[in-house]
Amino acid sequence: MKTTLTRRALMAVTAATLAFAAPVSADEMVDSIHFLIPGGAGGGWDGTARGTGEALTKAGLVGNASFENMSGGGGGKAIGYLIENAESNHGTLMVNSTPIVIRSLTGVFPHNFRDLTMVAGTIGDYAAIVVGKDSPINSMSDLIAAYQADPRKTAIGGGSVPGGMDHLVAAMVMKAAGEEPTAVKYIPYDAGGVAMAALLSGEIAALSTGFSEAIDLANAGEVKIIGVTAEDRVPAYADAPTMKEQGIDATFVNWRGFFGAPGLPEEKVNAYRAALAKMYDTPEWEEVRARNGWVNIHNSGDDFVSFLEGQEEVIKSLMQELGFL
Repeated sequence: MKTTLTRRALMAVTAATLAFAAPVSADEMVDSIHFLIPGGAGGGWDGTARGTGEALTKAGLVGNASFENMSGGGGGKAIGYLIENAESNHGTLMVNSTPIVIRSLTGVFPHNFRDLTMVAGTIGDYAAIVVGKDSPINSMSDLIAAYQADPRKTAIGGGSVPGGMDHLVAAMVMKAAGEEPTAVKYIPYDAGGVAMAALLSGEIAALSTGFSEAIDLANAGEVKIIGVTAEDRVPAYADAPTMKEQGIDATFVNWRGFFGAPGLPEEKVNAYRAALAKMYDTPEWEEVRARNGWVNIHNSGDDFVSFLEGQEEVIKSLMQELGFL
């Protein structure tokens, strides 16, 4: 059974087709950026914001970067804060990703991406299923067998709400493996770090997470990556088998990008977009990107708006198919 949400379906572009912007002039340089992160430490949003801030400052495109974690409401707390305090947050960029589309569709929070200033999409991150380092499960076939033997004791966790992205990926993979996607026991956690603690304690059998987070955990010797939703193995962690090579025809890539407060002055928007565009040309960014196994997906301005509107339609259709809407 084929269940796929590919880069083409997401209207993304690959690194090979990126068009880099002209060099940023001195008057376009950004003095500072405060990154607002809608989840806790250890999650994909956290890693994306901090990695982007690292590249921008080390490359000299931004003077300094600061970071603030504001978890709650499936990301809705940070979105609400940015909207309600728009005028005092012109120096803030909030990181977000596919869940801003999913959670507005499901009504987890009342806002959607149109309520913010859409600055730019920057990367894509594959999804992965991981198990604890001491787990008897070593492959997707082992996980499916354990699930078939005892579905209720083979819970899959994630750092997002029910019906959120981690849940969506887990259901997508199980459906492609021939199982009923809505029957899978999914346990939500507020952030990737909390979900990881649940995996290591045995509260869940497997964790649905971003591939970049999985790489960090695998390199630390805490987990085994038993499946990644890429078409081919990813050089950043080539030991991780794809779902497809294990007979599960499921692929997925989660975009991540940055948003400003509503009403953000045009000169600020242009300066942020220029800095992010120039970032792709720097060795500092390539170091961060390669380390995390990210895919360069750059959609800026109107292209970002069109991208999100297209994804909204794709996600809505998929969630209806899986019974989440």
